[in-house]
Amino acid sequence: MQKLQILLFLLLVFFNVSAQDKEKQEKKFQVALIGFYNLENLFDTIDDPAKDDKEFLPGGANHYSGAVYIDKLGKIYDVISLIGTDVTPDGLAIMGCAEIENDTVLKDLVRTPKLISRGYKIVHYNSPDARGIDVAMLYNPKYFTPKYSETLFVGLVDPNGTPRYTRDVLYVEGLLLGEKIFVFVNHWPSRRGGEEASSTSRALAAQVARHKIDSITKINPEAKIILMGDLNDDPISPSVANIIGAKGDLEEVKPGGMFNPWMTYYKQGIGTLAYNDSWNLFDQILVSYGWMKKEQKGFFFKEARIFSKPWMIQQEGRYKGYPKRTFDSNRYIGGYSDHFPTFTIFLKETK
Repeated sequence: MQKLQILLFLLLVFFNVSAQDKEKQEKKFQVALIGFYNLENLFDTIDDPAKDDKEFLPGGANHYSGAVYIDKLGKIYDVISLIGTDVTPDGLAIMGCAEIENDTVLKDLVRTPKLISRGYKIVHYNSPDARGIDVAMLYNPKYFTPKYSETLFVGLVDPNGTPRYTRDVLYVEGLLLGEKIFVFVNHWPSRRGGEEASSTSRALAAQVARHKIDSITKINPEAKIILMGDLNDDPISPSVANIIGAKGDLEEVKPGGMFNPWMTYYKQGIGTLAYNDSWNLFDQILVSYGWMKKEQKGFFFKEARIFSKPWMIQQEGRYKGYPKRTFDSNRYIGGYSDHFPTFTIFLKETK
């Protein structure tokens, strides 16, 4: 009798575990990818008196001809068309981008052969940046519907009190397959003049973004926020770790806080751009507390990746091993960008 009871107990345990395993196997998920890519000086060939674009003209220092522009577009769409397609054939649902001259180059980009079928739309505003480069957002309307957008001005001032103009922060509210999200696209001031000397400029840009994030999370501490961009700082830099307050440890992220999934990459010496034979990880996508819970009806954060392929890497010369850039000084070398793109994977259970 006792043996029979034990046998029945074991059978019940077996069937219970099998049922749980089957339930897990049968779970289905909707996938949405959000990425960022610094396109490294994607200019058109037309002189714009309002911009300092003379080096990117046919007669300029870079000899930026129509043929170079078309080839540059081709290289960029080769990359974008493949980002995340091992996860979903649709690729990126949303992509922030930096170093674009205007919406003309974006319209040309989304109409290229490998991207036109996705029907990407554009959110873009002209920035006051002295170099004439902007940030923007591309989105697949199959996934994302914008409801509101604006620019957040970053007011830099030189020591003598003269205004110095940089990229605005692009802010977009919208619906990711019906779920409200908030997206910030950034290209913070460069390290020109040295990391320490220029750090106050990036701190100010970070404060502009953080102030807006605080206004959102004050209303809803679990709001789903994405802050992405070429931050010109690493995950451990004060602008990211202190002002934005992005934590590399999930356990430390509280309501209203931000998670930085790139900290592990950075600590392993993996980056998105190289300088003086060392790697930096400037191209980050930070995610808010609201994305962290895996047991929820909406999308949750799954993973962060750097997208790089052997053909995107310089194989010779002084930049050997670096991302294969567009120009070597003023010589066009037919690369892609001096940055690798990054992307994040989000899942939503559909059953």
